[in-house]
Amino acid sequence: MGLKEELMSDFKESMKAHDEIAKNTISLARAAIKQYEVDNREELDEAGIVSILQKQIKMRKDALADFEKAGRKDLFDAYNAEIDVLKKYIPEQLSKEKIAEIVKETAASLNIEKGRQNMGKLMGPVMGKVKGLADGNDVKEVVMKFLSEE
Repeated sequence: MGLKEELMSDFKESMKAHDEIAKNTISLARAAIKQYEVDNREELDEAGIVSILQKQIKMRKDALADFEKAGRKDLFDAYNAEIDVLKKYIPEQLSKEKIAEIVKETAASLNIEKGRQNMGKLMGPVMGKVKGLADGNDVKEVVMKFLSEE
């Protein structure tokens, strides 16, 4: 079963179970996928759907800091619940340790030396290898750490 079918099936299940958070989250994710397909007049493959789901997660994660700062525990908890629902549909994310290994291997294979001036040279190839498997902010953090080490 593809991701679209899985989302539809889980949407129906959440309706039957009266799980409002799952129902609303899946509905919004399906709407984002449909909107992309209509705007671009193309059918998304599994990788495209995962990409949209990751954007949905990132959007919610970005809002978490604002909710916490504003003292809105209710919205903070609701968005965390939505993130948990969406994470079921994307591949397991790489740990920072695994990302660090990939960064070291990539730097060695491309003969990239330490120093922040090489950030762009290293970031692009690493993101190509971990696309869909790691958060861009985590990759940036690991690359910065790697390049600043003596």
